[in-house]
Amino acid sequence: MIPYIVRRLLWSVLLLLVVSFITFLMFVVLPSADPALLRAGRNPSPEVVAAIREQLGLDRPWYVQYAKYIWNLVAHFDFGYSYQNNVAVRDTIFDRLPATASLAVGGAVTWLLIGIPIGIVSAIKRGTILDRLAMGGALLAISAPVYWVGLVSIYLFSKDLGKLVPIFEGSGSYTPFTEDPIAWAAALILPWLVLATAFAAIYARFLRSNLLDVMGEDYIRTARSKGLGERRVVFKHGLRSAVTPIVTIFGLDLGILFGGAILTETVFNIPGVGRLAYDAIQKSDLPIVQGTVLIAALAVILANLVVDIVYAFLDPRVRY
Repeated sequence: MIPYIVRRLLWSVLLLLVVSFITFLMFVVLPSADPALLRAGRNPSPEVVAAIREQLGLDRPWYVQYAKYIWNLVAHFDFGYSYQNNVAVRDTIFDRLPATASLAVGGAVTWLLIGIPIGIVSAIKRGTILDRLAMGGALLAISAPVYWVGLVSIYLFSKDLGKLVPIFEGSGSYTPFTEDPIAWAAALILPWLVLATAFAAIYARFLRSNLLDVMGEDYIRTARSKGLGERRVVFKHGLRSAVTPIVTIFGLDLGILFGGAILTETVFNIPGVGRLAYDAIQKSDLPIVQGTVLIAALAVILANLVVDIVYAFLDPRVRY
């Protein structure tokens, strides 16, 4: 196991270098806007633009800029400074991470609590009205765009605009957990439910399909022939095998969300990493973009590593 983890970590470092290099080339070789011009303000003189380019190091060859960036990252874990406000990128991202982590973890718990039970019940009650209603609702939830669900939810349930049942106090105004845990939860209940809508539907359909396949296996028939109760057969033998693929997509989804749920954060005005990356792209703020992309890539890589390790415990056939 340890040699496998070491190999994966080495590949992860290489992958992060490739991701950072591609991101760097996109903004340096094919820039959408000159960061010096954006920072210089309206109608700047050529001298002012040249001075800003020299200050930011943009007048150097691209490979010199990239080498300096990687050296600072490896030696000091320094992502550089924002082109817009000259604030350390590392501090800016770390300030935004708690909001994104709160949204991602809460949303993940919500969609697991909703999607897995629905998938199990639909598989057990296959072909019934309950199964058809659950899968039809899941298909509808998958088809609805996240931003649309978020806007409709705010219109119906938020404190300020709630036309139906304005029960979610504080929705749309994020409060850090350390300041007020109750306000933190109140502000995130609606974003959690909106974020979990499509994910819960996908997990329910996926688990139903897997569980139906597993329940037809020989070892399930053997367990039933031994006189085991149906509940024990389903939960101890069937669900353990059916949930294994779910672990894979859960790791990927959670890792991606840690990189920022841009639409949800934008709709509910949550100051997370995704919103930070979106604003930085609009302003061609290369250091911020590179930092958020690397954090997102790192989250996905670590999530995959954890998933591979968990696989060994869920499926004894896995060997490293």
